Amino acid sequence: QVQLVESGGDSVQEGGSLRLSCAASEYTYSRYYMGWFRQAPGKEREGVAHISTRGADTYYADSVKGRFTISRDAAKNTLYLQMNNLQPEDTAEYYCAAGNSLRGLLSRDSYIYWGKGTQVTVSS
Repeated sequence: QVQLVESGGDSVQEGGSLRLSCAASEYTYSRYYMGWFRQAPGKEREGVAHISTRGADTYYADSVKGRFTISRDAAKNTLYLQMNNLQPEDTAEYYCAAGNSLRGLLSRDSYIYWGKGTQVTVSS
Protein backbone atom coordinates (compact mmCIF):
# COMPACT_ATOMS: atom_id res chain seq x y z
CA GLN A 1 0.00 0.00 0.00
CA VAL A 2 1.52 3.28 -1.13
CA GLN A 3 0.86 6.24 1.13
CA LEU A 4 0.91 9.70 -0.42
CA VAL A 5 1.17 12.97 1.49
CA GLU A 6 0.64 16.31 -0.22
CA SER A 7 1.99 19.66 0.95
CA GLY A 8 2.49 23.18 -0.33
CA GLY A 9 -1.09 24.39 -0.50
CA ASP A 10 -1.66 28.01 0.48
CA SER A 11 -3.69 31.16 -0.14
CA VAL A 12 -2.31 33.37 -2.92
CA GLN A 13 -3.34 36.35 -5.02
CA GLU A 14 -4.43 36.01 -8.63
CA GLY A 15 -1.37 35.70 -10.86
CA GLY A 16 0.73 34.15 -8.11
CA SER A 17 2.57 30.83 -8.03
CA LEU A 18 2.71 27.76 -5.82
CA ARG A 19 4.56 24.46 -5.89
CA LEU A 20 2.78 21.43 -4.52
CA SER A 21 4.71 18.37 -3.37
CA CYS A 22 3.61 14.78 -2.86
CA ALA A 23 5.84 12.44 -0.86
CA ALA A 24 5.40 8.70 -1.33
CA SER A 25 5.98 6.10 1.36
CA GLU A 26 7.72 3.73 -1.00
CA TYR A 27 9.59 3.80 -4.25
CA THR A 28 7.22 4.75 -7.05
CA TYR A 29 9.57 5.67 -9.90
CA SER A 30 9.25 3.20 -12.81
CA ARG A 31 6.48 1.33 -10.93
CA TYR A 32 3.59 3.79 -10.94
CA TYR A 33 2.49 6.63 -13.14
CA MET A 34 1.23 9.56 -11.10
CA GLY A 35 -1.20 12.41 -11.35
CA TRP A 36 -2.66 15.49 -9.76
CA PHE A 37 -6.37 15.99 -9.34
CA ARG A 38 -8.42 18.78 -7.82
CA GLN A 39 -11.88 19.18 -6.39
CA ALA A 40 -13.67 22.47 -5.84
CA PRO A 41 -16.68 22.71 -3.50
CA GLY A 42 -19.76 21.27 -5.14
CA LYS A 43 -17.85 19.96 -8.13
CA GLU A 44 -16.54 16.60 -9.30
CA ARG A 45 -12.90 15.71 -8.77
CA GLU A 46 -11.09 16.43 -12.03
CA GLY A 47 -7.74 15.38 -13.42
CA VAL A 48 -5.20 18.16 -13.79
CA ALA A 49 -1.91 16.55 -14.83
CA HIS A 50 -0.40 13.13 -15.45
CA ILE A 51 3.20 11.93 -15.60
CA SER A 52 4.45 8.56 -16.84
CA THR A 53 6.31 6.02 -14.73
CA ARG A 54 9.76 7.35 -15.64
CA GLY A 55 8.71 10.94 -16.15
CA ALA A 56 9.29 11.05 -19.89
CA ASP A 57 5.69 11.88 -20.80
CA THR A 58 3.28 14.39 -19.33
CA TYR A 59 -0.30 15.35 -20.06
CA TYR A 60 -2.41 18.27 -18.88
CA ALA A 61 -6.02 19.30 -18.74
CA ASP A 62 -6.74 22.14 -21.15
CA SER A 63 -7.63 24.44 -18.27
CA VAL A 64 -4.06 24.36 -16.88
CA LYS A 65 -1.97 23.77 -19.99
CA GLY A 66 0.85 26.30 -20.23
CA ARG A 67 0.49 27.32 -16.56
CA PHE A 68 1.07 24.09 -14.59
CA THR A 69 4.03 21.72 -14.78
CA ILE A 70 4.13 18.22 -13.32
CA SER A 71 7.45 16.56 -12.50
CA ARG A 72 8.85 13.79 -10.35
CA ASP A 73 12.15 13.33 -8.55
CA ALA A 74 13.17 9.69 -8.38
CA ALA A 75 15.86 10.24 -5.76
CA LYS A 76 13.45 12.02 -3.41
CA ASN A 77 10.48 9.81 -4.32
CA THR A 78 8.43 12.98 -4.66
CA LEU A 79 5.93 14.30 -7.17
CA TYR A 80 5.58 18.04 -7.84
CA LEU A 81 3.10 20.40 -9.40
CA GLN A 82 4.42 23.86 -10.25
CA MET A 83 1.47 26.22 -10.67
CA ASN A 84 2.00 29.64 -12.24
CA ASN A 85 -0.38 32.47 -13.09
CA LEU A 86 -2.96 31.10 -10.68
CA GLN A 87 -6.56 32.14 -11.22
CA PRO A 88 -9.54 32.15 -8.82
CA GLU A 89 -10.98 29.17 -10.71
CA ASP A 90 -7.92 27.14 -9.64
CA THR A 91 -9.19 27.24 -6.06
CA ALA A 92 -9.67 23.65 -4.92
CA GLU A 93 -8.38 20.81 -2.80
CA TYR A 94 -5.50 19.23 -4.72
CA TYR A 95 -4.77 15.50 -4.54
CA CYS A 96 -1.92 13.41 -5.82
CA ALA A 97 -2.50 9.86 -6.95
CA ALA A 98 -0.60 6.83 -8.22
CA GLY A 99 -1.66 3.98 -10.46
CA ASN A 100 -0.45 1.08 -12.60
CA SER A 101 -3.41 0.05 -14.76
CA LEU A 102 -4.11 2.85 -17.18
CA ARG A 103 -7.64 3.45 -18.42
CA GLY A 104 -7.31 7.14 -19.15
CA LEU A 105 -4.52 9.59 -18.43
CA LEU A 106 -6.73 11.82 -16.27
CA SER A 107 -9.37 9.27 -15.35
CA ARG A 108 -9.91 8.69 -11.64
CA ASP A 109 -10.37 4.99 -12.39
CA SER A 110 -6.73 4.77 -13.46
CA TYR A 111 -5.42 5.60 -10.00
CA ILE A 112 -5.49 3.33 -6.96
CA TYR A 113 -3.57 5.26 -4.30
CA TRP A 114 -4.62 8.72 -3.19
CA GLY A 115 -3.35 11.36 -0.80
CA LYS A 116 -5.60 13.32 1.54
CA GLY A 117 -5.20 16.61 -0.26
CA THR A 118 -3.85 20.12 0.20
CA GLN A 119 -5.92 23.29 -0.14
CA VAL A 120 -5.15 25.95 -2.72
CA THR A 121 -7.06 29.23 -2.54
CA VAL A 122 -6.63 31.99 -5.12
CA SER A 123 -8.17 35.38 -4.49
CA SER A 124 -8.77 38.15 -7.01
